[in-house]
Formats: sequence, structure tokens, C-alpha cells
Amino acid sequence: MGLTAALAVHPASGHGAAARIADAVAARLRPAVERLDVLTATSVAESRALMSSAHAEGLDVLIVLGGDGAAHQGVQFCADHDVALGLVPSGTGNDFARALGTPPDALTAADKLAEALRAGTRRTLDLGRLAGAEGSAEGSGAREHGAWFATVLCSGFDAAVNARANSLRWPSGPRRYDVAILAELAAFRPRPVTLHTDEGTLELDATLVAVGNTPYYGGGVPICPQATPDDGLFDVTVIGAAGRLQLLRLLPGLRTGAHLDHPAVRTLRTRTLSIETGSKTGTGPGWPAYADGESQGVTPFTATCVPGALTVVAP
Repeated sequence: MGLTAALAVHPASGHGAAARIADAVAARLRPAVERLDVLTATSVAESRALMSSAHAEGLDVLIVLGGDGAAHQGVQFCADHDVALGLVPSGTGNDFARALGTPPDALTAADKLAEALRAGTRRTLDLGRLAGAEGSAEGSGAREHGAWFATVLCSGFDAAVNARANSLRWPSGPRRYDVAILAELAAFRPRPVTLHTDEGTLELDATLVAVGNTPYYGGGVPICPQATPDDGLFDVTVIGAAGRLQLLRLLPGLRTGAHLDHPAVRTLRTRTLSIETGSKTGTGPGWPAYADGESQGVTPFTATCVPGALTVVAP
């Protein structure tokens, strides 16, 4: 018996690009499976309801046509229901697809995915599991059981940049993050941070903490350039108490991974990471946290790398 697949379309992804190419993507995928249902949703709740209905009818593969936000929702569903995930990127960042080596052009990616579906090519990946963050956009149910993330969990300056970038209507793509960075430089200040890792506790004043299951965030920024999603560990990048001038000098290196050589940057590897922010006694407002580009509330929180949590169909 052939595969039963669903194509989850997020019409707003890529400023409407997903809606424009949905029919063409479906046409490329349909010959590779026995059944392909197209699920078009305009909200997270609607998307989850459609995915659950498809799962009740024997879903084997969920294919997401959208950006990192859409992929994030697909990851939640597939990890919780033991369904394989396929990606056809059509967003502004596409960092998870980039980490998987998926072609950036959606129609080319659909052709490659169809080949992988026919060949039965699958990969098993680690995921991050987040617990403890307060005020998450995922809702109380996600906090109770822990939200999954596939790419990078960030807190501090980069999370503030993510929030600002999400609010901007112009420009699109990676340049939007550059504009948000410049805007946040004027207001952001380092904070006391306590990190609890597998190897012990680290206390320092920090500007940002990035927890990488894969290397990229922010539309292709390799903040954790050595992260791989199949080694059972996070790669963590911490930028210490950098002032505005230091940050301005450091930022160009982010696009190439050269930031790791900066004296304000330290890295570590761990399976579990807990973050507390505020004063040395743990008081004060928390830092915002974003995972896969989606808001996850504020610190404190704990992230755990879960080996083999997700199966993907990928070339």
C-alpha cells in the first residue's frame, strides 16, 4: 500500500507565496503518494484541527508548505504523533529547511521531496524540548507538556530582535532582521544570567544565549555553526556583556560564523540547559525566548535535547 500524505498550506507564508504555488507543489507531489490531501489553514488552531483529522484517517507523512513558523507547527504535530515530516520552503527565513539541505526554490524542493517519497528516504533527527517558560504563545497545553523546537532557541538580544522583526512589514527576508538589529541596539542592555548545564553552573553578565539543535536562525545566520541535529547534544553560543560598539563590530561575523572567534563569545555543548535571568538572586523580569522564530514566553526555562524525536523525509 502506498503512502497517505497531507500537504499543509499556510497561505500567508512568504507574503502569500505559499498560496500562489500550492497547486503546483501538490501536482509535483501527488504522483509520489497514493493519497494527498491539501490542508489550508489560516490559524494555528485550524492547522492543528486539520492535521488531527488527517491523522485519524491514517496519515503517514505531513508535508508543510510554508516558512519556519509553519514548520514549527508541523514539528509539534509530527513529533507527538509519530508522523514523518516533509518540508517545502516558502517563507522568509526557511532556517529548518536550510539545515536539512532542502533547495531554497519551492518547486525544486517539491521535486526533490517527491523523489525522496518514492525512494523511501528518511532521516531521524533530534529535537529540543522546552519547558518552564512563562507566557508562551503556544498556550498552556504546550507549556504543560513542553514545546518542541527544531532549530535554535534564543533568549536575550536576539530574541528581542526576533520580536521586532516579526512586527516589521518591510523589508522582507534577511534584511528585515538587519533593520531589527539596528533598532534593538539602542535599547538593549546585558543582564545577569545563570546557566545550568550538564557540566555545572555558569554565572555571567550576558547579551544573548542561543541554544542550537541546528546552526541557523534569523534567515540564515549560523549562530551555532557546528550544531548538528543527530548527535544528542545542543551547541550553545553565549555572547557576554558586549556594549553597543562591540556588538556592531561582532555582528558582521554572524553571517559567516566568524563571531565564534570574538573574545566576548563562548560556546559549550550540553544535553540539558536551564536559563535564569535577572539579578544574581534570580529576581527581576525575564528575558524573551524564541524557538524556531516563534515566541515561547520568557525566562526561566529548561531545554532538553531529545535524540531521534523526529523523522523527516528528505533527499
